[in-house]
Amino acid sequence: MLHLQTELVDWTEFSRTRSELGTAFLRILGYFREDGVKSIHAIEEAFRARNAAALVTPAHTLKGESAQFGAHRLRGMAEEIEMAARRCVEMREGPEELIETVVALRPCFTETMALLDRDANPLAARRPTTFGRRADMPVATFGRAG
Repeated sequence: MLHLQTELVDWTEFSRTRSELGTAFLRILGYFREDGVKSIHAIEEAFRARNAAALVTPAHTLKGESAQFGAHRLRGMAEEIEMAARRCVEMREGPEELIETVVALRPCFTETMALLDRDANPLAARRPTTFGRRADMPVATFGRAG
């Protein structure tokens, strides 16, 4: 599983995509999340059914969308699944060799999305505020110093 040595996100590619998409960036990132969840579910279901042909399309979709956002590890895993599934179809074999990659796919997606979300919305990483003040600040009484 060479993909484990690959960085999760290439931030240069992520930044380029962000600037190219402009105001549509968050919407497209949301589509990536939705499509990613669907693709991973389809991959898991196809693997459980030992249906190599059914692995190809969702893996291909996940590969392309991951590449767009610089999610290199996820892209590599999806590509591995797609290529092995194509070979399995041609050789009329089951996809059992993909078990480790299929099992690792969902956690990789979850970790990747957490990083992308954190970078896409820097406010989410800050401490919560309560009516204009930080939640960890003491409450002062009106007109008096706390």
